[in-house]
Amino acid sequence: MNELSNLQPPAGSVKKKRRVGRGEGSGLGKQSGTGHKGQRSRSGNDIRSTFEGGQMPLSRRLPKRGFKNIFAGVVAIINVEQLNRFDDGTVVDRALLQQTGLLKGRPDTVKCLGRGELSRQLTVRLDAFSKSASDKIAAKAGTAEVISGR
Repeated sequence: MNELSNLQPPAGSVKKKRRVGRGEGSGLGKQSGTGHKGQRSRSGNDIRSTFEGGQMPLSRRLPKRGFKNIFAGVVAIINVEQLNRFDDGTVVDRALLQQTGLLKGRPDTVKCLGRGELSRQLTVRLDAFSKSASDKIAAKAGTAEVISGR
């Protein structure tokens, strides 16, 4: 019976702490697992894992390539052929696209591109449109409204 007064972790989930320097019979006596002499056997050993004994480190021997632009925005793309799933007269915006699974995450900008054909009359409110996308939406008597900012 599990009560607050006698709770225990599951069997095998808690390991005993390794006690070093408790005699030869323990298997970790004498040098306590650090071997004989040298920098790694001393107390306060904080040598970094990438240290190569003074040799030029691998990270500095290899060439550096490219960069990551930290100011680049994330642009999500929706094509007009994907908008055919909505009924005529629907107002398609960012919230509806996320609700239906066409838009994943939280992109900075949502842009509609003109791949495919549109067979519905829709009002589409997004951050940006390509020329062909806005033409295809207008051809079906729909409207492509550019919203500014979030």
